[in-house]
Amino acid sequence: MAEVRKHIVFHGRVQGVGFRYTAKYLAQSMGLTGWVMNEWDGTVSMEVQGRETLINKLLVNLNHGQFIEIEWMDTKEIPLECESSFQVR
Repeated sequence: MAEVRKHIVFHGRVQGVGFRYTAKYLAQSMGLTGWVMNEWDGTVSMEVQGRETLINKLLVNLNHGQFIEIEWMDTKEIPLECESSFQVR
């Protein structure tokens, strides 16, 4: 299955609730690469790369976090990058 890379902006209660470290743990456990970081406006940005089915699984699992509450996501597909890990920025 082909890999894709997505840029996602998460809106809702996504800062101060362990979102980035949950995302890192889940992404690494699924073999996904990319990064996640807090933005000044209270959103969280993420670029994630891997099989689309695994990215979708990551997004579903993120929304089941104890304190995380994703209200909506802005998503767009972007070009693949050469990387080997998932980082918190």
